[in-house]
Amino acid sequence: MADELDPREAERIRRRDHDLEAERRALMNPGMGKVFKQIQDSMGKAAKEASSAPKPKRQRRPKA
Repeated sequence: MADELDPREAERIRRRDHDLEAERRALMNPGMGKVFKQIQDSMGKAAKEASSAPKPKRQRRPKA
């Protein structure tokens, strides 16, 4: 059958998938919600400060 993978290749794919799942599970550890909220709060604060900064006034060209 052409669909079947080499056993070494299949094991490599399983390890890769397992590693990706481990990273995803690590984000769900207790306390990570607080870190996520802190990141969101700091990004929101930075965006608010950037939008509230005074814009430079445009200078008009003198009429010729």
